[in-house]
Amino acid sequence: MTPMKVVLFCHSLMSDWNHGNAHFLRGITTELMRRGHEVRVHEPMDGWSRVNLVADQGREAIEDVMRAFPALRSTAYDPLEPDVPALTEGADLVLVHEWNAPSVVAAVGRHKAAGGYRLLFHDTHHRAVTAPREMARFDLRHYDGVLAFGAVIRDLYLTRGWADRAWTWHEAADVHVFRPLPDVPRRGDLVWVGNWGDGERTAELHEFLLGPVQRLGLVAQAYGVRYPQEARNALAGAGIRYGGWRANHRVPAAFAAHGVTVHVPRRPYTEKLPGIPTIRPFEALACGIPLVSAPWDDCEGLFSPGLDHLVAATGREMERRLDDVLHDAVLAQTLRDNGLRTIAARHTCAHRVDELLDVAGQLGLGQERTA
Repeated sequence: MTPMKVVLFCHSLMSDWNHGNAHFLRGITTELMRRGHEVRVHEPMDGWSRVNLVADQGREAIEDVMRAFPALRSTAYDPLEPDVPALTEGADLVLVHEWNAPSVVAAVGRHKAAGGYRLLFHDTHHRAVTAPREMARFDLRHYDGVLAFGAVIRDLYLTRGWADRAWTWHEAADVHVFRPLPDVPRRGDLVWVGNWGDGERTAELHEFLLGPVQRLGLVAQAYGVRYPQEARNALAGAGIRYGGWRANHRVPAAFAAHGVTVHVPRRPYTEKLPGIPTIRPFEALACGIPLVSAPWDDCEGLFSPGLDHLVAATGREMERRLDDVLHDAVLAQTLRDNGLRTIAARHTCAHRVDELLDVAGQLGLGQERTA
């Protein structure tokens, strides 16, 4: 495919404070640039995630991200008066992420009608199922299609008439960032990286994380934001140290320093969104840390339960699985090796860029232009 100019509208590329979509978008942007495509990223000035990150950690947190990703930069724009013609000038392909104001989504769509580029909406949230009225506010009539991070979301766009074309585009690991770090010294048994969950998995965290850690007496660490005081008290009661926000590019070192991690899906994903694991399992397996997951329906066959990760149906089973991994070196190494192979074979950002470029080709891009 000949080089394209790709424009991305997202909530934030530079801040991942309660904004896990930044992980994947950074990886996709980097991979597109690595292949010779020009990429321009736009985010709203004073975006919620960035404002909260600076308030929580100071400007140094943004500077740390910029040092970690020297090739990545974004342009801030006024979401109340977006200059869409200037922001999309020369674009071949424009992606608009779902964490944008409906007015911005509509403005890009209106401009696309005469803009000459291909336009895709990118959905990586459960609101299509849990809050359909919110998603129905997005005016996608001028969009060429939707990239949805699971088949169930893709199908909803089609059956509800929100879009004429939609493709499944799962998240994946940026393996240039998420990789094993064998030289990091071990300092604990278990690490959990994730937000408390806004009430969407409180009971599940008690059953599959706090309870097993407390009963096994593990040396455990938790990272994340938006933990209310009762959550912090619960962690302390289970013997889990709370480390607050941790920059995503520093998570691989946290994984490397511990023997196991867990995946505890939010309730909407277990009850209504089969086949969507969110990004953390991809990143954990890419780092070579054994993973034990609470139940979720991998109906799209992304992973191989029992081979590249373990599944625990109950809190007591989670306790046994964790104990097995931490005391059986052969089992732990087998999970590491299988998980790494699965990611390398199917779930890197390079794979997702291949899929994106295939979609672009279906939309007629990439053949007619020269570099």
